[in-house]
Amino acid sequence: MPNVLPVPRPTVPREGCVAKAADPLGGLCLPGQALALDLAPALAPRLAQRLAGLGEHALADLSYSNLWLFRRPHDYRYHAGPWPCISGQSYDGQRHALPLFDVREASAEVVDALLARFACLYPLSAREAGHFDPARYRIETQRDDADYLYSAEQFRRYPGRLLQKKRNLMAQLQALHCVTAQPYTLALQGDALQVLQGWLGDKGKAAGAADDLPCREALALASQLGLSGFVYWADAQPAGFLLAETVQPGVVVVRFAKALVNCKGMAQYMFHHFALTAPGPVQWLNFEQDMGLANFRRTKLSYQPAQLIQKWRISQFSQES
Repeated sequence: MPNVLPVPRPTVPREGCVAKAADPLGGLCLPGQALALDLAPALAPRLAQRLAGLGEHALADLSYSNLWLFRRPHDYRYHAGPWPCISGQSYDGQRHALPLFDVREASAEVVDALLARFACLYPLSAREAGHFDPARYRIETQRDDADYLYSAEQFRRYPGRLLQKKRNLMAQLQALHCVTAQPYTLALQGDALQVLQGWLGDKGKAAGAADDLPCREALALASQLGLSGFVYWADAQPAGFLLAETVQPGVVVVRFAKALVNCKGMAQYMFHHFALTAPGPVQWLNFEQDMGLANFRRTKLSYQPAQLIQKWRISQFSQES
């Protein structure tokens, strides 16, 4: 049986939401509804239930705040029903269903019915993927999807030869500039937006490109979205900011980190400072996926991750298989 957390449903039956006698999904609403913040009280606990007990292996994607912030590029839509899900489009173009229930409690008929409507179930943890029979389903991961996981202690000290360059960059920054930081509040939104605008210019990107819009929404609604972090100044001028989200006790996902290129070493300093002074204990930092972008991959690998957390896709074998 599915879990019993409340699921918002349309108060008036709509086309595409009527259950059919032979439908294992009990009338999944298609085409669904766009994600909105007022769905968070009902859907966020379902995502949290999927993360419960995963510790540092928690998937960065399974946060309603994160899904809402990136609803545009992924075209996320909520589908109500006894076996609810959020559909979306992955970075490689697959239309997938993100289950809002424990897939280990779903019958094969329910899974097959979802896979008849969507290309795959994604993202699933290793704990969830291990439930599926590899003789019946294609069970796979993609390197581009994997989250980068680091011990927070690594950023507190930047130990060893491989991280020596990070230590040196941070030391150079502090030698050349007076660096200060304050916990992010809405009163500092203007300074953070100044950094964001400068960062876009540094990268040669137009307004609205990259993660500009999600970042602006995150800065405007940080408290409501469960995000916390810091703004950083070099010689009293805004030079960087970081926003992060706790997804499990001691496990924090860095959602946004922007630093100006003319303050070399600021990014390294921000990660160091956050690991040292973030509210609450921080044991692990998750830097999310690299999306297959070469510059992201190089940068994230340069911090020497402890592990790459795989995200699993479950799909049906093709007719030719």
